[in-house]
Amino acid sequence: MDVYAIVTERIINLLEQGVVPWRRPWTSTGLPRNLVSKKPYNGINYFLLSASKYVSPFWLTYRQATELDGHVRKGEESTIVIFWKVEDLKQSGEDLDTEESNEKNRRRFVLRYYRVFNLEQCELPQAVLDKLPKIETHEHDPIEAAERIIAGMPNPPEIHYAGSKAFYSSVTDRITLPPRELFISAEEQMATTYHEVSHATGHPKRLNRKSISEAAPFGSPVYATEELVAEMSAAYLCAEAGISPAVIDNQASYVAGWLKKLRDDRKLVVHAAAQAQRAADYVLGKVPTAV
Repeated sequence: MDVYAIVTERIINLLEQGVVPWRRPWTSTGLPRNLVSKKPYNGINYFLLSASKYVSPFWLTYRQATELDGHVRKGEESTIVIFWKVEDLKQSGEDLDTEESNEKNRRRFVLRYYRVFNLEQCELPQAVLDKLPKIETHEHDPIEAAERIIAGMPNPPEIHYAGSKAFYSSVTDRITLPPRELFISAEEQMATTYHEVSHATGHPKRLNRKSISEAAPFGSPVYATEELVAEMSAAYLCAEAGISPAVIDNQASYVAGWLKKLRDDRKLVVHAAAQAQRAADYVLGKVPTAV
């Protein structure tokens, strides 16, 4: 199996899902780490494990689960973790009797991998679970006016609460959001929901926005434009719900981040704002739905 291909495909899939790293108004669950050794995973493993659908930051091998008198639930899918293995070429029988031969080139690094499971995929004794640090959660009451906007959206996408990432998939027409209790406030939870819902308005069965209906590479002008549209639309919806003061700083910073990528296009803001207004109007039921 080609480890490089597995890792590359995973990263590309994440980027295509629209997982953007600098907008995260919810509680961090901590660095991905091994449940037994408590050591954090680094390098590419950090990204591979952080991008999972699970909230828990703890991972372990099948063997480790067994040694803790627990088990991995039947049917659960593993996630790969990669590492470099040093091989001694002399022991492998390869001919190294050349003038360039030295101690350094008598070894080679080979990419290998093993499989791990998230804590949420396992059944472990309560005594083990009690020793783990608790994930910080927040209690906040829903904002009625903001919730009413989502409830009244025509032809809405499915919204699923799981994991620690927020994104919209145009393939499944589904929004995935972290559980509500991970958000630092009800306002930020709704602002994030509005952002992803605004992406969903671009689906071919709604407004058929080019930046959603056609594949666009992460960071490209089309992709950046779509992010601007979604965040500006979210800002409009926050204003409609009366929660703008609590989230406007984050929204402005997010928009500024994308504008840096598109600073040569002076017409971009006007163009994005027009599309954002149409997206917000759709969510509010002011634009005829597609047949």
